[in-house]
Amino acid sequence: MTLARLAARHGVATSYSPAPGVTVRVPDATVVAVLAALGVDASTPDALARSLAEAEAADADRLLPRTLVRWGDAPGPDLCDELTVLGDPIHQLPPGVHQLDVRHRDGRTASATLVVAPAAVPQPPARAHGFLVQLYSLLSTRSWGMGDLGDLAELAGWAGRAVGSGFVQVNPLHAAVPGTPTDPSPYRPSSRRFPDPVHLRIEDVPEYAYATDRAELDALVARAGALREQVLSKGELIDRDAVWELKRAALGVLYRVPLQPGRRAAYCDFLAEQGQALEDHATWCAFTEAYGPNWRHWPVGLRDPRSAETARKRRDLIDRVDFHSWLAWLTDTQLAAAQRAARDAGMAVGLVHDLAVGVHPDGADAWAQQDAFAPGMSVGAPPDAFNAHGQDWGLPPWRPDVLAARGYAPYRGLLQSLLRHAGALRIDHVMGLFRLWWVPEGRPPTEGTYVHYDAEAMLAVLALEAHRAGAAVIGEDLGTVEPGVREALAARGVLGTSVLWFERDWVGDGRPLAPESWRPGCLATATTHDLPSTAARLTGDHVTLRYSLGLLTDSLVQEESAARAEVGQWLAHLERLGLLPDAPGDEEEEIRAVYRFLLRTPARLVGVWLPDTVGDRRPQNLPGTWDQYPNWRLPIAGPDACPLSLDQLTASPRLHALMRIFPRGGPGAGAGTG
Repeated sequence: MTLARLAARHGVATSYSPAPGVTVRVPDATVVAVLAALGVDASTPDALARSLAEAEAADADRLLPRTLVRWGDAPGPDLCDELTVLGDPIHQLPPGVHQLDVRHRDGRTASATLVVAPAAVPQPPARAHGFLVQLYSLLSTRSWGMGDLGDLAELAGWAGRAVGSGFVQVNPLHAAVPGTPTDPSPYRPSSRRFPDPVHLRIEDVPEYAYATDRAELDALVARAGALREQVLSKGELIDRDAVWELKRAALGVLYRVPLQPGRRAAYCDFLAEQGQALEDHATWCAFTEAYGPNWRHWPVGLRDPRSAETARKRRDLIDRVDFHSWLAWLTDTQLAAAQRAARDAGMAVGLVHDLAVGVHPDGADAWAQQDAFAPGMSVGAPPDAFNAHGQDWGLPPWRPDVLAARGYAPYRGLLQSLLRHAGALRIDHVMGLFRLWWVPEGRPPTEGTYVHYDAEAMLAVLALEAHRAGAAVIGEDLGTVEPGVREALAARGVLGTSVLWFERDWVGDGRPLAPESWRPGCLATATTHDLPSTAARLTGDHVTLRYSLGLLTDSLVQEESAARAEVGQWLAHLERLGLLPDAPGDEEEEIRAVYRFLLRTPARLVGVWLPDTVGDRRPQNLPGTWDQYPNWRLPIAGPDACPLSLDQLTASPRLHALMRIFPRGGPGAGAGTG
């Protein structure tokens, strides 16, 4: 009981409920390990008693909670009459993060973080449809072996003008951990604050036109063309490492071209804006070149970003530090250009960027912000109906106590960086604003526990930064969701994510949910990057694939039968609604019917999985696999698995037949006619 009391004071769960009426007790060893990661000693009975006494004494003496929130639609914090606020009255403070200083009438003083936030995040200016795409998979005839920011700008410009799209949502473009092979997953990055220069379009860097080493650049362009053709014409997988090898060499050439005065001034402004965060990131990148990508294996003094040894080595490597800062600036400018292209094409939202749930433990953020991450812990998920063993994602979690103590500065900086060139932000596993499943190192995911965050503060900071950027927010709220979370997010204007195949009357007969019963505040889609494409689901190809890789528990016959029954139920539902003409077995018509259904819902945004437009049957990522399947390395392809370039894709009759069901100005006008 004493351990439970101590755990509760630090937001650590000692039990959880995976299903209604079911309670699972967390092992005491897990609770003790998690408390230790939060700086609380409960390793012995004496230590436990001492820590609890200290916590209770601190609570009794605390005048204010660590963080207070004042929403734009509510009165100020309910402060006791005995407290006198020093400085401006709370109701006059502008939106922002403030330090609140108070003095008790007995002379005691205290400080707290006060977040003054608008009532809700901005909403999309109009109902809209748009494309969902994994950028690396979108190769044009100018790509260097994988999709780049030039391709993104082209897609956005075409989609806005040719088919009336209001947005393009991309995978996380965060910086990756270098090495060979590089982890191809965009959801396990080195840094979430800075984008990866592998996405640069080399020819769009202004200095490209003035480089004097033309022979070297021409040779690299020729090699890049061969790499592109291996993917588009010869069936090779996307090779991120090979792409970066060529681009890094080309960027080395361009770096030697002096910046003209205007460009130099813009670069200096970027350095000043990004400050310490960019210096840390660029320093980490330079150190990896000298000592390898795992900072825990560097010389001891360099493992601390604030040490004297780090400062000296940074000076020694200043040219490489500047090179990586320059790369961050170039990537930022091309992201800005892509968003301008989207807006110039008439998109109401433009680019929707994706925020991964965490960072690689060996990466730049984990090095630069070591105090903010819980040592020896990893984020994951508890066992559920789809994964009896739970999940360990290998991502260190933020410490909620450190976030609060620092006025949520790491979180605020992250949001500001991602929202610089975004019309909206998708937050992967948005439930993490409320709680995360922490797994102690060396233990299976089944022996983890939930750690709670100050959800009101996290939401307030999100609303504040989104408001400043004028950007909407989409939360990926699929899977196990704590009661009340969706309601809390909706109250603050955060859109949810609704995937057709999961939208059923779960409290009733379990049948497909009628379109008018869908929640308006969502991005409605037919699939995601972790799920089968619509063509694969309709044909059952996803079952065959998963069975061949040993991912299914039942026999192939049973799994195929269950999949056919599910699809059959949905097709019958679509037919009853008049969305599926009398064309049984016509795959293209069935896909169009699926998207007609999404348009019938009141969803604020309707997302079209770009591979669906050309009948691609292959998932971009197959959860539960590593080397068994080429996750994150497949180009968009047709039903025959032959890759399609951006030029071919945008000219595809199949794509245009699907997009004709969408009203030219977006889905707000109705369901379309097909």
